[in-house]
Amino acid sequence: MTRWRLTVEYDGAPFMGWQRQDHGPSVQQALEEALKRMTGEQTVVHAAGRTDAGVHALAMAAHVDIAKPLTAHRLREGLNALVRPQPVSVLRAEPVADDWHARFSCIGRHYLYRILSGRAPPALDAGRVWHIPIPLDLQAMQAGAAMLVGRHDFTTFRSVHCQSDSPVKTLDRLDVSRDGEEVHITAAARSFLHHQVRSMVGCLALVGRGQWQADDIATALGARDRSALGLNAPAHGLYFAEAIYP
Repeated sequence: MTRWRLTVEYDGAPFMGWQRQDHGPSVQQALEEALKRMTGEQTVVHAAGRTDAGVHALAMAAHVDIAKPLTAHRLREGLNALVRPQPVSVLRAEPVADDWHARFSCIGRHYLYRILSGRAPPALDAGRVWHIPIPLDLQAMQAGAAMLVGRHDFTTFRSVHCQSDSPVKTLDRLDVSRDGEEVHITAAARSFLHHQVRSMVGCLALVGRGQWQADDIATALGARDRSALGLNAPAHGLYFAEAIYP
């Protein structure tokens, strides 16, 4: 039995999220069904994060145990052939120690959120960026983001369906930068609450539009009440960017 680490890229649009669901397709299901066809084995693919419906991944880390002897090249190429035409790609496959776990060994997770701030709607990137057709105040958004960095009770920015034991998380970084007509928001933490990144981005967008002041971010955070949330950003602008391991 070999434990394999997979690095997976996917377009989240056609999926109900990473995790298997009774009511629709998932990335996990797509990979497990491809593995079944390839090896004849019933496997479980574990991931570093459970992205929501519509959320994409640039480099999701995952692992799976396979009894059949395989090379890394054969595993990657076979999975990519069998998972088609679904928009999932295994970028890398490599053997790891038996006690390595994609979720529990992970010490950090990075997300990227893309906002297109321009009049013209996206054509090639439709469904991959949040289009806000007005200029955004980058400095105000940066000031608001700074208020969220650190260890806080993020109840306001937590989905009512969140299953985490505690709303307290440490946000290591929340950067706001511009790349042409796009505003990129990058978030880094050991772990996140359900909808935390999208909720933070939604409120920062209100600041960028001038509907909120930067101080309103601190007020919302201090309220520790989901009803104080200004806006939850749509899923299609969010990307799982990287999983960090020791």
